[in-house]
Amino acid sequence: MLPTSTSTFLQYAQGFSEQIDRALDELTRYDSDCPDVLRDAIRHIVLAPGKRLRPTLVLMAAEVCGESSHSAVLAACAVEMIHTYSLIHDDLPAMDDDDLRRGQPTCHVVFGEATAILAGDALLAQAFEVLAGCGAESEVVARCCGELAQAAGASALVGGQADDLAAESGIADLGLLESIHARKTGAMFRVSLRLGALLGEASDEQYRKLDTYGEKLGLAFQITDDLLDLRGSESRLGKRTGKDGEQQKLTFPGLLGEKESERRAMQLVEEACHELELFGERAVGLEMLARYVLERTS
Repeated sequence: MLPTSTSTFLQYAQGFSEQIDRALDELTRYDSDCPDVLRDAIRHIVLAPGKRLRPTLVLMAAEVCGESSHSAVLAACAVEMIHTYSLIHDDLPAMDDDDLRRGQPTCHVVFGEATAILAGDALLAQAFEVLAGCGAESEVVARCCGELAQAAGASALVGGQADDLAAESGIADLGLLESIHARKTGAMFRVSLRLGALLGEASDEQYRKLDTYGEKLGLAFQITDDLLDLRGSESRLGKRTGKDGEQQKLTFPGLLGEKESERRAMQLVEEACHELELFGERAVGLEMLARYVLERTS
């Protein structure tokens, strides 16, 4: 087991986060045809302090397979745009009805529901514009666009969100719960690693190992997210806590209990790290990230 801590990982990942933040700032300046209120709404949430885990996975995967490049940075930004659009829409009153995100008022609270919906729509479209223009070989770009579209679509991210809403006050079922989060959370973890692998010219075996790592890591992340909602600090998380219970959402601690949920998350992280053995010491960052998921408080 690699000894690590939250502070160690965050220090290691800072360089990746800074690259992503600079690129996102540049990409969301827009031209004069973009209404000021729309630009401000987009930048309000995109540039708010965040963990940037998904885009960091893109860069780490590209680096572990070969070398991180400007193409990978743009692909990372595309992933973050999809993730941010989903957060804006998830927070809407018709969805999860949240008023705090990343430590500040949610997009619809500041700019109104209509503008928030449009901000999410714009980010969804821009993600593919950015990815299409990332400068990689045309066949790689086409495959990356297809992978990201599938991960964000009706059978993955959006479908998982739909089932999550439908499961409120519904039947407690572990299979359904895992299916929801394999799509709602796991799909974006997996596609982040897939894009990095494709842009890093991964072998077929490397691609498969990273994909399995992402599948297990995504589920572990969601379990810890459920635990943090139950017992975490609102000031540290930057969002309201205790809402899962209020809304009678189907969660891992609600279904399995806290101790079993913790055990399951630890097992998944160990399994995820096992998938990295192929990469040797090059995978130290990905292993640190996996263990950070267990330790995080935000």
